[in-house]
Amino acid sequence: MMRAYIYIFLFSFGLLQAQYRDIPEVVTKVATSAANWLKLETSARAIGMGGSFVASGRGVSGIPYNPSSIAFIEKREAYFSSVNYLAGIQHGVFTFGAKLSPSDYFGFHIFYLNSGEMKVTNEYYPDGTGEKFSVVSMAIRGTYARRLTDRLKVGMSLNYIRDKIYEAGMNAVSFDLGSNFDTGIYGTMLGMSITNFGPEVQYNGESLHITVPDTIDVDERVSKITNKFPLPLVFRLGLENEIVGPGSSFIKNNTHSIRLSIDGIKPNDYTTYGSMGMEYGWRRMAFLRTGIHLNHDTAGMSLGTGLNIRLGRMALNVDYAFVDYDVLKVTHQVAIGLAF
Repeated sequence: MMRAYIYIFLFSFGLLQAQYRDIPEVVTKVATSAANWLKLETSARAIGMGGSFVASGRGVSGIPYNPSSIAFIEKREAYFSSVNYLAGIQHGVFTFGAKLSPSDYFGFHIFYLNSGEMKVTNEYYPDGTGEKFSVVSMAIRGTYARRLTDRLKVGMSLNYIRDKIYEAGMNAVSFDLGSNFDTGIYGTMLGMSITNFGPEVQYNGESLHITVPDTIDVDERVSKITNKFPLPLVFRLGLENEIVGPGSSFIKNNTHSIRLSIDGIKPNDYTTYGSMGMEYGWRRMAFLRTGIHLNHDTAGMSLGTGLNIRLGRMALNVDYAFVDYDVLKVTHQVAIGLAF
């Protein structure tokens, strides 16, 4: 089993290296990929733990971090969040997942983003032409996961991506791969994923067409041709351990629990960075979380809290997260989940 997991790790890391094998490591590669909104944090629990979620993700909220996370679903789960992000940007998610059999799981994850209205400007009207436009982005993931053994879970997502800026846009298809492995070493969980793997994308549309009088072009228009850019490929590798709790290998306690997690993150358009998080739980009902981003340009300390309320055969989860983005501002995120 360990040998198979190593093969999965080497294959995924090879995919990442192949994307940018010709660019020196000293180059940070900032702004060299398209649709960077695909890297936005979408889970309030993950955000509260500094984004360290590739090994600690459980259920449908973990799909964008690691598609194998849905293999922890007991029956069915739904998840919703909406965020007022930086600079008036709004984004949110709706996710659903279900257990199909003792070893098979399926889910979908819908992410949307809206920049809000902005003025259309040009060289003749720098203060605005009177028109308005907005950036509207969407990603839909269809996810399948399987329990290969009681210790190893694997998952894959097929993604449809759409990005529209004024009258130009792009459509693309990509996929994610992920796994979660119980190492058997003092309860340590090992998670790994590679997300947004797909072809280069190119923007086109009506707003890239320019009317040019006195040309040999029949319709008196020429079109700007945009460069192709890769999607923001991200490789994550992380560890998680419940150091205190009912299933802990260190301190067993049925009332209190403490989980620690750490992730290493290597994107194709930024330097390698990391994240660390901690979650304290009381009777599996109330939770406090904190985390930090390491070597990140803006994100710093994060805080979060959560409630798990039993409603008969259902469970309602309410999560809140706060992140300090330094010179930008702080953000707040509230999410609601339902297990039924």
